[in-house]
Amino acid sequence: MRDVDDIVETLRAVDEQLRDLAYERLRDAAGDGDADALAAERKLLQARRAVARAISALGGGEEPLD
Repeated sequence: MRDVDDIVETLRAVDEQLRDLAYERLRDAAGDGDADALAAERKLLQARRAVARAISALGGGEEPLD
């Protein structure tokens, strides 16, 4: 199932990108109280959870969110 393994690896890379963006938004929210940045971080976290569920559904194991 090499194709599935490739997809899992792609999803893990997407998760990393989402994590980085979420941290940026948190820094923005903490630095100047940007409510829009905090709302964006919440959406990014929701997307990361969806990616983690997809990884798990494809048998890629459970990736903890940090």
